[in-house]
Amino acid sequence: MTSRERVFTTLTGGRPDRVATALGFRPAPIERFAPAGYTGPHPDAVAVGFKASLAETDFQKTVRRVPYDTRLGTPDLLANYRDWRYWPPKGDRNPLALARTAKEILNFPFPDMNDPVRHAHIPAEVARLKSRGYAVAGGLPHLGGELFETAWRLRGLETWILDLLERPEIAEALLDRLKDLCIANARLLARSGVDILVLDDDVGMPTTMIIGPEIWAAYLKPRLAEIIAAGRGINPDLFVLYHSDGWIEPIMEGLIEIGVDALNPIQPDVMDPVHIKQRFGARVTLWGGVGTQATFSHAAPASVARETRLRIEALGPERLVLCPAYDLMDGDRLWPNIETFLQTVATYG
Repeated sequence: MTSRERVFTTLTGGRPDRVATALGFRPAPIERFAPAGYTGPHPDAVAVGFKASLAETDFQKTVRRVPYDTRLGTPDLLANYRDWRYWPPKGDRNPLALARTAKEILNFPFPDMNDPVRHAHIPAEVARLKSRGYAVAGGLPHLGGELFETAWRLRGLETWILDLLERPEIAEALLDRLKDLCIANARLLARSGVDILVLDDDVGMPTTMIIGPEIWAAYLKPRLAEIIAAGRGINPDLFVLYHSDGWIEPIMEGLIEIGVDALNPIQPDVMDPVHIKQRFGARVTLWGGVGTQATFSHAAPASVARETRLRIEALGPERLVLCPAYDLMDGDRLWPNIETFLQTVATYG
């Protein structure tokens, strides 16, 4: 099977020739990590995305204003913060924290995603990756997550939770504005030819959810359904991958109901992947499952190999896209562990 065939077979419930792989929920290409000349196994899925609008000169000016001992994110992350007028080093980092009416929410200058500089590259990039045999995912531009997390960062967490509980007119206005942005961008990605639409919002914590499942069902579920329907209105065969860190078992049934095909990351230190597979595995693909937050950066390759084999044996090969359960962070062992992960799947998957 080609990588695309392997991922498609997995997402539709068939039996692939081996377990499919990725390097995250917005899966990075192997070239981001591998040394020059690497010819070993590659992941089966990679991702494309929107660009930020800041010119490099503006970005450099922004960085110079940050205290020297502040830990910075990537240039793309910081540029995205600037687009949303969200600036964590400042005390007033939440730009909508003081809004008191729905009108103030609607008057906020949300980023203009219609600028071609953000997305003109996507169709050609999708075509290039497909020509190399990859399944291609596409993520929407957002501030941490499409709905819940963006609202959280714009309002501040405490204010946002109170909106959901006590100020529904403000919560509805903000979520509808964010939903409209997502719908437009989901359609753009679908027209660009992506195979998988990636949606994400961290609504889980290690032992519980940040918000109750009834709040999620009232506010987020119907809007996610609209976003998914918008993408599939362009491409009925579009797959949907949903990411949330933490324990989200209470909303998994609802995610499946609105058309989610795969769930990420199924963190093994938070949820039991075998239990999740037994309960939901006939209807949704598990996308993740390998490692704690420190595994790929700090564990020995032998540990990565053992855990990878354990997940293959317990969860695969049907309905499983195996990948790190946490974002890949820099570390001395990062590349050796990624290589070990891919080689182990190629050998035992």
